[in-house]
Amino acid sequence: MHITKYNKLVRDRIPEIIEKGGKRPVVEVLGNEAYKKYLDEKLGEELKEYLDDDSVAELADIVEVIYAILKYKGTDISDFENIRKTKAIERGAFDKRLILKEVFEK
Repeated sequence: MHITKYNKLVRDRIPEIIEKGGKRPVVEVLGNEAYKKYLDEKLGEELKEYLDDDSVAELADIVEVIYAILKYKGTDISDFENIRKTKAIERGAFDKRLILKEVFEK
């Protein structure tokens, strides 16, 4: 028997998919504090995968983790979108592709 250890947060249907593949997953339901810790780790993991692959599918994974974090924090997605829009109005977005090189002070 071969055992592979993961100890990482997975999407809800992953255990079912593993079982359909003829394997036996061992899962644990996390408490609040551990769940937040694993969400943060998952966000870092998905970001690294995006940076390595430059894939739109990896961006979708990042957004899914962000949605889970918002739900954990009790923040509605529409409220989050309003925060994003407000920041874009007040500070701009990234459409102009600007790099701040230097700031001179008198």
